[in-house]
Amino acid sequence: MVAVLLVLLAYLSGSVPYGALLTRWLKGVDVRSAGSGNIGATNVARVAGRGLGVLVLLLDAAKGAVPVALSFLITGDSEVHAAVGLAAVLGHVFPVWLHFRGGKGVATAFGVIAVIQPWAAMAGFAAYAVLFALFRVSSIGSLAGGLAAALVAVLSGGPRPYSILTLVLFALMVFTHRGNIRRLLARAEKPL
Repeated sequence: MVAVLLVLLAYLSGSVPYGALLTRWLKGVDVRSAGSGNIGATNVARVAGRGLGVLVLLLDAAKGAVPVALSFLITGDSEVHAAVGLAAVLGHVFPVWLHFRGGKGVATAFGVIAVIQPWAAMAGFAAYAVLFALFRVSSIGSLAGGLAAALVAVLSGGPRPYSILTLVLFALMVFTHRGNIRRLLARAEKPL
């Protein structure tokens, strides 16, 4: 019963659409109708400025990290930790409040992985930072960061549910970036 409540709480935490809420409250803009239409930090930065984009990035990461950290305090079960992490990211990608049309899950996944496998999160962040600095295209950095995190998670020998979760999150990231991947292959993806 506790595990079910933790998973539900994680989904609800993940489903808070900070990008949509803050751009509407602070800028009077519906971010879903501007730029790429995505509620994540990259589109918020494009539409409402980098400062607000950074704030959304931090809040989106926190809504993944906090439920997982809470699950660590309540149980030592790595399967529950992984389920909570997955629920938080699914909440961001498929939020009930926005008719299940949310963001791409990168920052929320980063928050989850930062708690369950910090080395994998650091590898992912480093890959993102280097490739974003080189190309100024967030999707390239995000996909490279997800791949780096998944590889480190699998090779680190940590609890198996954590490695599986990181692979699942990378697969979900590829799915949510399918439009970006098509634009990258067509050399039509816009830099930030």
